[in-house]
Amino acid sequence: MNQAIPHRFPIGIDPDDIDFMGHVNNASYLKWVQAAVTDHWRALAPADAIAGHLWVAIKHEITYRKPAFLEDDVIATVLLEKVQGARAFYETVIRRGEEVLAEVRSSWCCLDASTMRPARLARDVIQRFFSVDDTE
Repeated sequence: MNQAIPHRFPIGIDPDDIDFMGHVNNASYLKWVQAAVTDHWRALAPADAIAGHLWVAIKHEITYRKPAFLEDDVIATVLLEKVQGARAFYETVIRRGEEVLAEVRSSWCCLDASTMRPARLARDVIQRFFSVDDTE
């Protein structure tokens, strides 16, 4: 059984992220998810795949649990759930310590960097995002 390799991405909260209510504006979570997912790609994909592919978001579904504030220490944990054709499906959980602030399910389309057309990733590239469970 293959397990997704979790990718932890520290989030810096800027004063611009704070809204009129004194906490992080909901729109900032989208910025964070995009940064976390693209960092996950850059951390695990081989250099030639990074150079040859771009990712565009297709859909984000965010469930907000608790507000975040300027001084909070926040981490996003990214998991690649599956890849189907040129599409990748991610789950990102944004936490302050053990507290879940938001859960995000997102889908992304992989593009060939030169043609800007949807592109499938090679199986060996996809496998870099999963660990193999040897207990089978």
